[in-house]
Amino acid sequence: MTTNAAARSGFGSMIGRSSQMLELFELISCVAEEGESTVLVQGESGTGKELIARAIHENSPRKNGHFVPVNCAAIPDELLESELFGYVKGAFTGAQQSKIGRVQFADGGTLFLDEIGDMKPNLQAKLLRVLQEREVEQVGGVKPSKVDVRVIAATHQNLEKLVEEGTFREDLYYRLAVIPLQAPPLRDRKEDIPVLVEKFIVQFSRRKSDQPTRIDPLAMRSLQGYAWPGNVRELENLIQRLVILHRGKFVTMKELPEKYRCEPIPEEELPLSLPVESLVSEIEAQPAGTVAVATSDIEAPEVVWSDEGIDFNALISEFEDKLILLALSRTEGNKKEAARLLNLKRTTLIEKIKKKNLPV
Repeated sequence: MTTNAAARSGFGSMIGRSSQMLELFELISCVAEEGESTVLVQGESGTGKELIARAIHENSPRKNGHFVPVNCAAIPDELLESELFGYVKGAFTGAQQSKIGRVQFADGGTLFLDEIGDMKPNLQAKLLRVLQEREVEQVGGVKPSKVDVRVIAATHQNLEKLVEEGTFREDLYYRLAVIPLQAPPLRDRKEDIPVLVEKFIVQFSRRKSDQPTRIDPLAMRSLQGYAWPGNVRELENLIQRLVILHRGKFVTMKELPEKYRCEPIPEEELPLSLPVESLVSEIEAQPAGTVAVATSDIEAPEVVWSDEGIDFNALISEFEDKLILLALSRTEGNKKEAARLLNLKRTTLIEKIKKKNLPV
């Protein structure tokens, strides 16, 4: 991948401006373009390992094939084999007809095996055959079938340690870890927290007519000082709760649940991301191949802080005006194309133009 993809602060459904995430975006793009090699994504629970796998699939030559996720820890051991490899009619009691497994369903696409460390040794052997021979044998079958599938595995466990303990096959580990990727924990990329907060506020406010919930700067720095054992998933759940309980309000320290009231990180150590910058990032993070609005051409509204605070809604409205006018300029007044660039419905864009009385 190109450096442009990393510079846009997002890849697929992931966003971030930290050095860890920008490096990860670069790696994802390189891996996606190659399209064949097995990938092992490691990281704590809640760090977005499936998002990484989906981003690889959706930006690869296999994007038109199926992306088939399988949580190896969530499916009982006695069912996982037939789920993965399928079975022939009469293979066991209740098998009244043949059924293809998820490996075959992913033929031409990507098979994502989450929590691979929980897979039992007998299934590890069958998976190894899929990787080595590019073929799968159904439960009760005698004739293997060829498959063309890319395998992306993920785990929060240390597979090397499991290999040492004898619970995970060494040969399978090396087959899976052709390209290892590490999903960084949220505590190691605290500068991404304001960006993620803005994303989740937009996500959970989309169905409401209220003004968006805002986070007080001190409360934001408090969130940045928290350790986030549940990582991005925990942050997402918290913001959903705050949006529901404090619709359209300014959330201060006292509105945060007690465990999130941490010692705020000093402002000089970790600059806050302004909401308008997050809006820019969302547009810059459009999928590869789309025409992006050149946000470098837009001057952000001048922010003058006072004891009374700022007129947040007016500043956002002003910036929104500039984005709409730039998009229309880029598309030579074509409202349908401008709406596509802004990720808006055409009718929504037209309503905004009329309501704001923009000169178009």
